[in-house]
Amino acid sequence: QVRLVESGGGLVQPGGSLRLSCVAPADIFAISIMGWYRQAPGKERELVATITIGGRPDYADFVKGRFTISKDNAKNTVNLQMNGLKPEDTAVYYCNSISRDYGYWGQGTQVTVSS
Repeated sequence: QVRLVESGGGLVQPGGSLRLSCVAPADIFAISIMGWYRQAPGKERELVATITIGGRPDYADFVKGRFTISKDNAKNTVNLQMNGLKPEDTAVYYCNSISRDYGYWGQGTQVTVSS
């Protein structure tokens, strides 16, 4: 069973920062677009950011200028640096990989933004 393992969630005050990380199996990481999604209570899961095999990032409008997605090919890791966090960023954040034939999800990590 393919496992994407996320880490880095937690509780932070508004305006604060968190860094999420996701480790994928090397063979999956090498052929996949990696991404982060989030799901808030009572809402549908939504795309936050993606990064291509070649390292080109793309962002949802609501995180542009605040979040940065990056990847470390040597560690098979995709990161999401989140700055300027707002209460509306509170959600479970999921790592995702998509290749031509397969897609996988991590188990999710909770991010709570509250004073």
